[in-house]
Amino acid sequence: MNKSESIANLALALNLAQQQMGGAVKDSTNPFFKSSYADLTSVIKAVKDPLCANGLSYVQFPITSTGGNGIGVETVLMHKSGEWVSNEFTMPMVKSDPQAAGACLSYARRYGLSSVLGLPVADSDAEAAMMRGKPVEPSEAELCAEAVFRNKPSVDAVVSYLADPTPENVLLAKEAFGEISEDDQRAMWKAPTKVSTAPFTTEERKLLKGA
Repeated sequence: MNKSESIANLALALNLAQQQMGGAVKDSTNPFFKSSYADLTSVIKAVKDPLCANGLSYVQFPITSTGGNGIGVETVLMHKSGEWVSNEFTMPMVKSDPQAAGACLSYARRYGLSSVLGLPVADSDAEAAMMRGKPVEPSEAELCAEAVFRNKPSVDAVVSYLADPTPENVLLAKEAFGEISEDDQRAMWKAPTKVSTAPFTTEERKLLKGA
């Protein structure tokens, strides 16, 4: 596998996209083996919207294996930040003619793209829909931790003033807390005091809420 120096943004975007992907539906039939499979169109249909919604795109370039006896594709997965990963997939050709080459390319594109994205295969549209995960919502503790991180100087000031809760210090603590945005105040307040990310004790909350 080849990749850009950093893939941090790509990794996060792919995580979100995979939560939104269902599966590639087995909507084509192999008459020789009397079995069904997900063709290239089904794979693209399953991944296109989740990729686009998260700033991801891909390209696939035809390549030949060493010696020219095989054919395949290089699949490049890209993020709008410029980060990328790529890998090659080739397979031997049974016959050296355009039809065989086209069949190999289609097979390689299907398996190359499915492998890069970790795409499962579903027997039906209903099963594919069931595979789609709901976006993971951050917990109250996580939201609180993020709010504390963004406002650490103000949080530290509140705790420092309330360590000696004179009327003047309590007033200063309330002013420091008031400098924090309403959304971040709410995130800090909703997290139970028993969780490790909670910035204030029960007693400190009482002092902040006092008239």
